[in-house]
Amino acid sequence: MNEDLESANKENTLNHLAVIMDGNRRWAGSKKLPTFAGHRAGVESLKSLVKTCSNKKIKILTAYAFSTENWFRKKNEVDFLLQLFIEVLDKELHEMNEQGIRLKFIGDQETLNPKLRFKIHESEKLTQGNNKITVQMAFNYGGRAEITNSVKKIVDLCKSNSISSDEINEDLVSKHLYTGDLPDPDLLIRTGGEQRISNYLLWQLAYTELYFTKTLWPDFAEKNLDEAISEFYKRKRRFGK
Repeated sequence: MNEDLESANKENTLNHLAVIMDGNRRWAGSKKLPTFAGHRAGVESLKSLVKTCSNKKIKILTAYAFSTENWFRKKNEVDFLLQLFIEVLDKELHEMNEQGIRLKFIGDQETLNPKLRFKIHESEKLTQGNNKITVQMAFNYGGRAEITNSVKKIVDLCKSNSISSDEINEDLVSKHLYTGDLPDPDLLIRTGGEQRISNYLLWQLAYTELYFTKTLWPDFAEKNLDEAISEFYKRKRRFGK
C-alpha cells in the first residue's frame, strides 16, 4: 500500500474490513477440479488474509463464510462445507489463539448441529481475551434475518416495559444486532466479479466504501488487498454531509 497516499488522506481510517469471499466454485471449475477443492483453496486465502490484515494493523476482519441461502445448495456440498468448518477449527484454533486472534461468530447458531455449535462456543471462549485482530465469521448469516431478530428483541423489551417506544433509535437497533459490540465496516471487498452485497451486513454497510474485483477468492492475495486499500484511501468519505 502507498503510505504517502494513506497519510495524505487522514480522514479515512481502515479499522474494519469486511469481505464477501466469492468465486471458489468457479475457480475450481476453471482448473477442472471438484468444487470441494475450490472451498479448500478458499480457506487458505482466508488464512492468508487474516495474517496480512494483522500485519497491516487492521483491527477487525468480518468474513461471509456461510449464508442462510447456502442451505439451498446441493446436500453434499453443504455437508462438506459444515465439516470443513469443523476441521479448520480443529486444526487451526490453538495456533490462532497463540497469534492473538479473537474469533467471533455472527449468525443463527440455534439451527446448527451440536458439534458445530460446540466448536464455535469453544473458539469464542478460548480467544475472547485476544486483541491483535478480531476475526468475525458470518456463519449461517443473513442480513434481513439479523435485522428481524433485532426488532424482535426490542419488541420484547417494550412488552416487558424495560423501554418505551420513544427510546427506540438507531443506536438501540445497532446494539441488538449480532455485531452490536463492534464498529461498522470501513471497507467491503467482494471478489468474483459480482457487484451486489447479497444480504450481507445490510444495516452495517450504510456508509461503508464498496470495492468489487473480478479476482476469484482463491486467487485473492496481498497485492489485491493493497489495490483495494489504495482505492479506499483515494475516496472522500462524506457520510451524507
